[in-house]
Amino acid sequence: MKKTIFGGLVLAIALTGAAGSASAQTALDQNQIMQSLQSAARAAPPELSAALIRNAVQEHIKNNPGMPITWTPLQLLDGLAQINVQIQFALNSDIIRPESYATIGSIADALHHPILGGYKFVVTGNTDTTGDRQANLVLSQKRADAVMAALVTTYGVDPSRLEAVGLGEENLEDTKDPTNPLNRRVQLINIGKYLPK
Repeated sequence: MKKTIFGGLVLAIALTGAAGSASAQTALDQNQIMQSLQSAARAAPPELSAALIRNAVQEHIKNNPGMPITWTPLQLLDGLAQINVQIQFALNSDIIRPESYATIGSIADALHHPILGGYKFVVTGNTDTTGDRQANLVLSQKRADAVMAALVTTYGVDPSRLEAVGLGEENLEDTKDPTNPLNRRVQLINIGKYLPK
């Protein structure tokens, strides 16, 4: 399991319940999420948005149609406060499996906390390399949208603080094993101060 280090906190998050997972289940709590998402990471560039990320991914796919997937398009996201979680979905679907709602609820609890209340976040969907590259991109967008919708409709997170973007197979967690289930994950990334309109 890959460990992600943010501000001195080692956070190994692999939340799974469905068969076929390669990882053990680890409890995720609101305090861990808050510490990770407001850690002393570098500040996000002010122009960072889901649209900018989506455009970078589309450009990469267009310019590298046959390239092995070892590129990290989101170097602009490296070092930002973020978490990776394994959200379980129905096969080839954006329907969130019931066992993942506890994880999403913990994320929502953290986002409602006053410490994180002044920040905006991007929810990214990621796939492994199984299947068609464009289909994976579409599926990952639908899954990111589904997680964002659950945060908003089920847990009351302000939708203006969230953006969703699918990265498909373009931002693998394990580039040496591109079909590893760990690559199928959701990221929540702090992209800076939220300025209400």
